[in-house]
Amino acid sequence: MGKQYVDFEIGKQKHIALVAHDGKKKEMVDWCDKNKDILKNHFLCGTGTTARLIAEKTGLPVRAYNSGPLGGDQQIGAKIVEGGIDFMIFLWDPLEAQPHDPDVKALLRIAVVYDIPVANNLATADFMLTSRYMNQTYSRKVLNFSAEVEERVRQMK
Repeated sequence: MGKQYVDFEIGKQKHIALVAHDGKKKEMVDWCDKNKDILKNHFLCGTGTTARLIAEKTGLPVRAYNSGPLGGDQQIGAKIVEGGIDFMIFLWDPLEAQPHDPDVKALLRIAVVYDIPVANNLATADFMLTSRYMNQTYSRKVLNFSAEVEERVRQMK
């Protein structure tokens, strides 16, 4: 049987995903503008309109994926699986139903599966950005899914 956990290291330069539903885009842009001196030292990406608005308002370079409803949430989820996202700020509107709600839930689920920090509100985003881990490496452990599947198959025999 293989190792139960796989270690991932988050480097000093973080890969930060920025996602915001329509009712939260202004909050996200304003937060990024307020924190651009910190954010400029990290790699930023985001879903469609959110990424474009942040780049236009703050001057920060933000790698844009598709809009959330057009697959952007899934693209960011794939980057998490590949180890390309270290943490995510995802401001979602709890008072507004989203037509792509299954994609949103899948993105949040994959963030938990891969043990990346997620802020769903500005208070948590502020705590994350001012954490001592923003300026140093951080090791996280993720369940070794290959070994877990092998063990389940072995138990079924």
